[in-house]
Amino acid sequence: MNFPFDKIDFLRYKCNNKTKTIMTQKQAIQLFEQRKVRTVWDEEHEKWYFSVVDVVGVLTDSVNPTDYFKKLRKRDSELSSFVGTNCPQISMIGHTGKRRMTLVADTEQLFRIIQSIPSPKAEPFKLWMAQVASDRLDQIEDPELSIQQAMTDYKRLGYSEQWINQRMKSIEVRKELTDEWQRRGIEGQHYATLTDIITQEWSGFTTKDYKKFKGLKKESLRDNMTNIELALNTLAEAATTEISSQQQSCGLERSKHVAKSGGSVAKAARKRLESQLGRAVISPANAKQLLAEKKTARLNGAADK
Repeated sequence: MNFPFDKIDFLRYKCNNKTKTIMTQKQAIQLFEQRKVRTVWDEEHEKWYFSVVDVVGVLTDSVNPTDYFKKLRKRDSELSSFVGTNCPQISMIGHTGKRRMTLVADTEQLFRIIQSIPSPKAEPFKLWMAQVASDRLDQIEDPELSIQQAMTDYKRLGYSEQWINQRMKSIEVRKELTDEWQRRGIEGQHYATLTDIITQEWSGFTTKDYKKFKGLKKESLRDNMTNIELALNTLAEAATTEISSQQQSCGLERSKHVAKSGGSVAKAARKRLESQLGRAVISPANAKQLLAEKKTARLNGAADK
């Protein structure tokens, strides 16, 4: 089975200034492949939900994970309160083949539950979570660490230096845009609304439809753009920032018009480039496909030598 921890790496645990591997993603998947973990993809909220009982069964080897979890909740009132407040029930097909309402948790909620499970199999997850928290605190103190870590992660995944540099620039441009929106009184869900307007104007897709076009679910759209797509998106957001700053457009409605104007700048550039190339530059390819092709080409090149 494909356990959908696409964005989770159980890779680094620092001890006495040395980096040790506590659990690779492959090992984590293998741990869950020993037993079936039922999952459901929530299209609206773009997140995975996991059967809590199935995960508890994997981590405890209990013959009756449902009963085990009930007893665990009785002993741990804080866990019981957290589960009752945050974890929904979703209809899932059970091991008997019948569909029943099943307690589920998203990734964040699942990690909270794992913290309360007294099992040796849960320890690697707990160590990883503790290290992530420690790294995040370090990055808050020194934001440059976040940039360095992002570049390291992209290199490890196989992205090219050119793409990484462009991605770093796009992050800078995006931050300038959100700062500008904040100065204009934009907040909360309105960021997503304006981003959709920009994206649809230059690409012809809303963000959600663009991700579907590329076969993505939880993955970042920008991390799955080609160099040209990323350049056009960066141009659209940079143009939106400059237009908003010049016009000093406050409020959502005026910002919507500015977002459309910024997107139209990149749209004009896309149309002109497509007329020169004789083909569309909006690609259905995603990073997994592109990196796999790159790896295959590299291996074929080495074999030919």
